[in-house]
Order: sequence, then C-alpha cells, then structure tokens
Amino acid sequence: MIRRVFFLLFAAVAAVIPAALPALAETERPSQCFAIARSFSAVVPATYVEVAMEAHEVEIAFVTHSTYRLTSAGGVTIATDFSGYAGSGKLPDVVTMNHAHSTHYTDVPDPAIKHVLRGWNPGGGPAKHRITVGEFLIRNVPTDIRTFAGGFEKDGNSIFIFEIGGLCIGHLGHLHHRLTASHFGKIGRLDIVMVPVDGGYTLALSSVLELLQKVRASIVLPMHAFGPSTLNRFLGEIGKSYQIEYVKSDRFTVSLNSLPERPVVRVLQGVGFPGYLDE
Repeated sequence: MIRRVFFLLFAAVAAVIPAALPALAETERPSQCFAIARSFSAVVPATYVEVAMEAHEVEIAFVTHSTYRLTSAGGVTIATDFSGYAGSGKLPDVVTMNHAHSTHYTDVPDPAIKHVLRGWNPGGGPAKHRITVGEFLIRNVPTDIRTFAGGFEKDGNSIFIFEIGGLCIGHLGHLHHRLTASHFGKIGRLDIVMVPVDGGYTLALSSVLELLQKVRASIVLPMHAFGPSTLNRFLGEIGKSYQIEYVKSDRFTVSLNSLPERPVVRVLQGVGFPGYLDE
C-alpha cells in the first residue's frame, strides 16, 4: 500500500518537474520506476495460492543459471541472460543477453525471436534499449565488465529493467563492480531484483549485500549460484536482515498489489542446483 501511494505521489510531482526524469520522446512510454524508495523493518513470510493470472500480474520462472522467464497475462514472454535455452513453452518474444561468458549469451539466437537485446553494443559505445512489447516496457542501464587481461571494458554489459503493471523488475546480469549514484539514478525503483550470488565471478558478497541495502526491493531472487555452498553462504549473510522463503516450485505470480510488506529472498526450485529444495 505504501509503495503504491509513493508511486502515485511521485507521478504527480513528476508532472510538474519533468526535468527530474530522463528525457523522453513524446511517443515513448514513460518509466514508472522513478519513484520514492521506502525502508523496511522486520520481515514476515508470504503465502501462495494458485489462481489464474490477472491483467496486472506477471509470472516469473527460474530456468537455469542467470536465466529467468517473465510472462505477462497477455502472453508476452521474456528470457534473461539468454544463451540459447529459455525453458519449456513457446519461444520467447524478447531475450536479453550479457557477454561476460558464453552461459549468458549466444551468437546464434533463433531468428524467430522478435527482439534480441544485447547488453553490449557490438559497434562500440553503450547499448541503448528502450522498447515496449505488449504490457512490458524494457530498458537497460549499461555497466562495465572485467576483461580477461585484468582491466575493464566500459559499457560492456547491462542491467535490464522490465516494467509491467506498475512493477519494476531488475536483472543485474553479470555485474562486476559497485554501482555509482548515476547508475542508481538511471535504474530507479526496483520492486523485484534478480541478483548474482556467486561472490567471485561477479560481485563480492559484501558488495552484493551493500547493493541490496540501497535498492531495498520487496523480493530478491538469487541467480548465478554454482551449488548449495555458494547459495547457502549468500543466504546465511542476507538472512540476518531478510526473510528467506523456499518455494517448492520454479515459478510464482506477482503483482504490485501482492508484493510482500517486508523484504524477502525468494529461492525458487532449481536455484543452486536441481532438487536443492527437495533435500
């Protein structure tokens, strides 16, 4: 409820102070994610009920590694960090990719995929994506990436943000460095964030926890775990300030109205390795 009130309040303020938001062409759909963040205190568990999706809901499913599958009530499907496999079901309408390793992209995506959004620009410079597909607005915030030579490639990857039904969903991709105030300003509010938890190939665990304290998303979805020990190390640290929810399903449905009142880390079936939640 508080988050919805803040969203409406910010919309009213933005109407009279347009310079506070990124410049948009008149025909572009405005972002809903540049709103006031709220703070959280104690956490409480959530419950789940299987019902038909409503128009304002989105289904989020874990596929593998850093690939999540987002599906709108209208049937638009997005696969994140797509390397050629997007789980069962129809071919995604949109795939996003990052090029740190081959498990995060493919050079030969199915030509039937309508929108292939690379987190880097093969022609040089930052990738720039801002498209509307069905109920989704999809945009990116470029980040740098470590090179095998030990340096950094500027704008080598991207954080992708998916906006639907008032929800702001972020996928941090193969993030290699702390985010600046400029990054956070371009990202805006995140209600749900998919975060790498390996603690080495991407961000150090301490930096991940610092980032999550700044983002203050209602739902944190772990990804990029290489086994139960890596996942448990992350959960052990973040469990000091977040409720941990183990979901015996690889998917859940969520809307702005159904976000938990207190922040949770939601561990879907298959995160870490297949069968993890059955132990």
